[in-house]
Amino acid sequence: MNTFRKTAPVKSVMFAVNYDDGRTAYLWVNNRVEASGAAVIASTARAQQEQGSLPEGTIISIKRVR
Repeated sequence: MNTFRKTAPVKSVMFAVNYDDGRTAYLWVNNRVEASGAAVIASTARAQQEQGSLPEGTIISIKRVR
């Protein structure tokens, strides 16, 4: 019996959200399938802004970090 197990790979994806005034916020998406499309990430970022999880402002770019 093997008691040592490998850890499960990280399934979340991190994005840097850049604003027009120079600020940067970070967005985590738990599902890699959702993180594959640029349009899906942009709509997720807007939804997070409406909920208050991301700061208000004009988003100029979203870049995958991890």
